[in-house]
Amino acid sequence: MISLPISDSLEHRLKTLPSEPGVYLMRDHRGEILYIGKSKKLRSRVRSYFQNGQPHSPRIALMVQQIADIEFIVTDTEAEALALEANLIKQHQPYFNVLLKDDKKYPYVCITWSEAYPRIFITRKRRLNNQRDRYYGPYVDTHHLRSTLHLVKRIFPLRQRPRPLFKDRPCLNYDIGRCPGVCQSLITPNDYHKIVEKVAMVFQGRTEELLAKLQEQMAKAATALNFEQAAQIRDQIKALNVLGIDQKVALPDDTVSQDAIALAADEQYTCIQLFQIRAGRLVGRLGFFADTESGTPGNILQRVLEEHYWQVEQVEIPSEILVQYELPETEILAQWLSEKKGRKVNFIVPQRQQKAELISLVERNAGYELAKTQRHVEQNLLALEDLAQLLNLSDLPRRIEGYDISHIQGSNAVASQVVFIDGVPAKQSYRHYKIKNPTVTIGHSDDFASLAEVIDRRFRSYQNKTEEELLKLADYPDLIMIDGGKGQLSSVIKVLQDLKLFPFLNVISLAKQREEIFLPGESHPLVTEPEQPGVQLLRRVRDEAHRFAVNFHRQQRLKKSRRSRLDEIPNLGFQRQKQLLAHFHSLDYIREASIEKLQEVSGIGPALARDIYHYFHPEA
Repeated sequence: MISLPISDSLEHRLKTLPSEPGVYLMRDHRGEILYIGKSKKLRSRVRSYFQNGQPHSPRIALMVQQIADIEFIVTDTEAEALALEANLIKQHQPYFNVLLKDDKKYPYVCITWSEAYPRIFITRKRRLNNQRDRYYGPYVDTHHLRSTLHLVKRIFPLRQRPRPLFKDRPCLNYDIGRCPGVCQSLITPNDYHKIVEKVAMVFQGRTEELLAKLQEQMAKAATALNFEQAAQIRDQIKALNVLGIDQKVALPDDTVSQDAIALAADEQYTCIQLFQIRAGRLVGRLGFFADTESGTPGNILQRVLEEHYWQVEQVEIPSEILVQYELPETEILAQWLSEKKGRKVNFIVPQRQQKAELISLVERNAGYELAKTQRHVEQNLLALEDLAQLLNLSDLPRRIEGYDISHIQGSNAVASQVVFIDGVPAKQSYRHYKIKNPTVTIGHSDDFASLAEVIDRRFRSYQNKTEEELLKLADYPDLIMIDGGKGQLSSVIKVLQDLKLFPFLNVISLAKQREEIFLPGESHPLVTEPEQPGVQLLRRVRDEAHRFAVNFHRQQRLKKSRRSRLDEIPNLGFQRQKQLLAHFHSLDYIREASIEKLQEVSGIGPALARDIYHYFHPEA
């Protein structure tokens, strides 16, 4: 029975819900997805949100008030519903779902299986545009991760350079056995994949299995009297044993393989850690973050497990998973993982003895990470308070935007916009600009005009809004920082005055030479101390704006230098220029290529190949 007041259309939709497993999507009056959930009985689960006496957290109660429509997708099994829900949450990122914070704090190891010769590298950014690429992590111990990858690259012959050093021969790495000659195709993609599969086993926690496999290969090589190969495999085994020396965990059964997950939380943040134990060894310590208000401890743990196991292979799923709290949908999650693994997966909430001690150990480690986060938050809050006092602001400058210009004597002039929220870089909000001002050309730079152009482009949409309307905007900055002195600041203030946005927007400039802070209309800089927390925060914003601008300028300069000569070749458009550079990697290799080699590039026919060749060899 529905007790809460709802619209007729929503009540009709609730009556049509089936009593089957599936996924439901709750939308507001604008059609935005508020929440995505799953259930083994859609009808009873969704209707429970609208019944009086049903206990809801303040967050869910707020969500229920906004629901205007509900969609549902029926699945054959509960496990299918869980898999579909995880996929839809990744795609839509609904506000009221438990969303793990992607703050780039912990790194991943990426293996690009989508490429013929996969690369292996550490990254803090997961790109999900290619499903074949695999990310392992996120790892808490960055130092141990880097040393592991460094050792792995010494154990196995792997591709060492992103681009070939020579056109017709491999580099020294091939001669000393560090690389199998990928750049000259001295190893087939299939054989190279077999090497990378061994590396993947290390990051999957399957080191013991890999050692057994290498022992078998060494024995076969020795039997075949191939002693050189047997010695190489012996050295790999020794190095892998060194890798596992510090990974032992005090467990009574050193054959056990299990994952243990626990969290530590305060009023704002929740830190989660997942220990991966294989054959008595701690092979991985993964870390995650979430907002505490996003759900109960059980909800948050379940979301982490769904997110983690969604991307792993079946051999990486242990038969036993220890959890700190009871999960809200243990049965569905266990069924899904059992189907994925091909064997039964058990969830245990330990109460005593070694398993409870292990969960306690994971919880303590999560607590240490939470304490580090709290210290970092406190330092940022102190800096924001100091900055507000220094600049005489009425509120804390929670959103700070920094701007800088980069060029070489006017060429390839660009600008950067960086954003700091609560003292932390919000890189998803960064922007860069190409300067369009026709007076800014090679040999003639104008930073004042360039900054004025960028500020006009950034805030043009704010024109004619009242101060009350401005404060409601999601991207309204509490403080704008310009990299420069009084001149740069004056040019920016003039633009904001023309847009009728000054003094609604707080603007300052920070000069590089003496780290001086200038305010609008003031002839002299503020009196500050170099080690003031607020001044240090401004320097971090300024340095980040400078870094981002310089990097973008270098990219533009490199693109132009690569294409400048290719632009002169008739009938060679931008897309084919990109294909040529992707194939040959540099202009020098294109210059040295024969007509037949040029035709190997997709889209380059015989006539165009001759035009390219004769451009570089006019005497031929």
